[in-house]
Amino acid sequence: MSENKISVTSNNSYAQALFELASEGNALTEIEKQANSILVLIKNSEDFSYLIKNPTTRSEDLIKVMEMISEKNNHNELLKRFISFIIKKRRFFYVEKIFKDFLEVCSKSRGEINAELIAAKELNGEEITKVKNELAENFGSNIKLNYKHDPSLIGGLVLKVGSTMVDTSIKNKLQQIEKQMIEA
Repeated sequence: MSENKISVTSNNSYAQALFELASEGNALTEIEKQANSILVLIKNSEDFSYLIKNPTTRSEDLIKVMEMISEKNNHNELLKRFISFIIKKRRFFYVEKIFKDFLEVCSKSRGEINAELIAAKELNGEEITKVKNELAENFGSNIKLNYKHDPSLIGGLVLKVGSTMVDTSIKNKLQQIEKQMIEA
C-alpha cells in the first residue's frame, strides 16, 4: 500500500472497491472514462438498458455482450474483470448505480464539488466556464458542472450545488404565485 493512498468513503462497496483497485493499478483516469462511456451507452441504448435490467438475462449472455463491448472499446483489463465479477455475483443490474457512485468517489478524491446548472437560455462554452469559475471561487473548490438547457423554465436558471438549490426560473415564480392564489 502506498502512503499517499486516498481514502474516500462510499455507501456502495462495489464502487469503493473499483476505486481502490483502479487507484492501486494507476488506472483511475482510464477506468473513470470507460465507466462513463458505459453509462452513456446505458442512457442512449434502450436495448442495452433492457438487457441489464431484465432478470431473465443469463449471466453467460451478459458476459459475452460485455466482452464484445469491452473489446470493441479497448477497455482496461481491470474493468473487464470487475464487470465479469459483478455479473457472476448477479449484481449487474446495479451497474449504473455502481458506476455513478464510482465516478462520484473519483470526483470527491480530486476535491471536486458536483453542481448542476439548468438554464432557460442556451449557454455557450464561455458562459458555462464563467459560471463554473465563479462557483469554484465561491466554494473554494473545483467544480464539476453538469449543464442542461431547459426552455420550459421560460426564463432564469436553476442551480444545484450539493444539497443547496437556487431556483430563479420564471416557471418557479409562476408556480409560487399559483400556489399563493390557491391558498388565498
